[in-house]
Amino acid sequence: MDLRSSMLSRALLLAVASAVVPLACAAQATSAGSRPPGPSRLDLYGEFGYFHPIDSDLYNQEYQPLRGAVAGIAAYFNRSFGIQAEFSKFPDNPDYCFGTAEAGLVYRHPIGRLIPFMHFVGGGAHVGPSYAHGGSLNACTWGWAVSSGLGIDYVLPAAALHNRVAIRPIEADFHFTDVDFGRQVAPLTLTGGAAQITAYRLSAGLVFRLGETAPELPAAYGCEVQPVKVFPGDPIAVTGKTINLDANKRLKPVYTWTTTGGKIAGTTENAFITTAGLAPGDYTVTGRVSEGSKPSQHADCSASFRVEAFEPPTLACSADPSSVVRGGSSTITAVGRSPQNRPLNYSYAVTAGQISGSGAISRLATADAGPGIITVTCNVVDDTGESASATAIVTVVAAPVPPAPPAPVTQNLCGISFERDKRHPVRVDNEAKACLDDIALALNRDSDAELVVVGNHDPREKPEAAAERTLNVKQYLTDEKGIDPSRIKVRIGESTRRAADNILVPSGATWDPAGTTSFDPASLKRHGQPYAPTPR
Repeated sequence: MDLRSSMLSRALLLAVASAVVPLACAAQATSAGSRPPGPSRLDLYGEFGYFHPIDSDLYNQEYQPLRGAVAGIAAYFNRSFGIQAEFSKFPDNPDYCFGTAEAGLVYRHPIGRLIPFMHFVGGGAHVGPSYAHGGSLNACTWGWAVSSGLGIDYVLPAAALHNRVAIRPIEADFHFTDVDFGRQVAPLTLTGGAAQITAYRLSAGLVFRLGETAPELPAAYGCEVQPVKVFPGDPIAVTGKTINLDANKRLKPVYTWTTTGGKIAGTTENAFITTAGLAPGDYTVTGRVSEGSKPSQHADCSASFRVEAFEPPTLACSADPSSVVRGGSSTITAVGRSPQNRPLNYSYAVTAGQISGSGAISRLATADAGPGIITVTCNVVDDTGESASATAIVTVVAAPVPPAPPAPVTQNLCGISFERDKRHPVRVDNEAKACLDDIALALNRDSDAELVVVGNHDPREKPEAAAERTLNVKQYLTDEKGIDPSRIKVRIGESTRRAADNILVPSGATWDPAGTTSFDPASLKRHGQPYAPTPR
């Protein structure tokens, strides 16, 4: 082996080791959310290879290392064993050719995404002599060959690839070839001869995995009953759920049901139980599903239910209202429940008053009852004679003394804005008249009431502007609406806005003048018209 070949071999081994170690770590670090690959049925692979003869020569002419390609197909019978056909071609040396066509056995052992394998194949080799050849004398010749080796694949975890693509970072094979080039031609020259080539081959590439099979999971069958507790005669629904039992056009699932009590009917994954005449106690229902002869195609389920003895009815009794004035009435409501849904009949008894009605709702009249407590007894009985009773209390009170009328209170009426007419800031405009017309109606409805008009002014105005506004409002109500001037009081309010507030003070009501001040209308000099003329 020359120095150049030795260095190339060491470089290939180092590259292979650098690739395999990270892949082994990646196989252990695959995320829990990715689906692990299942065994494939058919693998197609293609590789780049390096073929290195070892101490192999013909007429002292050494066979030299070659580079080329390897392609093959492997078909697997099960998870581990299969057969393989492989083809190789190493064409890069112009002095001789080398190629193989072999077939044999392959064995693999999947470990997560790592798939180590070994194979043994044999067949034909198309080989040229190690010396320079040409023409018919030194043509490439077919011989026989055997190869055996190890390798490893790593299934790529990308979800989009669906576990169909793997990389083969390394395959290492031992190779032996025997080929006869014929006899030497006289005079003795570099022709003919027999060559035995011993070599190792390193290769790496891609694998396309087809027909991935997932491990067959055993069927599972679960069932539940609803309701779990019943009374004799109540129906029970049984609901089943099957998993890991694939729909099969050729095989149909067969369901069978049994129960330790009652009668069960059903030929699908659901069934029904009738409990008529069944004694109280605990019972079990069992279901079985079958779809073939394999143990994984059978599954059983079971669920329990209880039949309880008949119970007496229950009863609740209420009165609405629970307190009435003497002579009033109260509605009595009886709510009975039979656990077995038996028909119910109601009756009533009272300690005073009169009760009418025989159904779930009756009426208690208290016309002849004095103040005090009346006890109403509600009774219910089912068709088997089981009964229950409950009571409700109705309190009869004497008619209350009519309450005193509420004290009159002041009322804020509509306010008047003086912001619209900038030229006449104290004059009552036509829009304000609509408000004052409503105020006049209120004063006419309550002839004893007074009106307090509180004038306000802008901070940039003098308080006299607020006083003028109140006097203009008062003048409109007295001159135009005929309101007695003595019923209208005028005051000055806060310096916040150009407006007048109007408060109706009924007779007997008290108005708080806080925040306002009085003024002397006689000392006030008024400006302009008190209110706008009526439009014509």
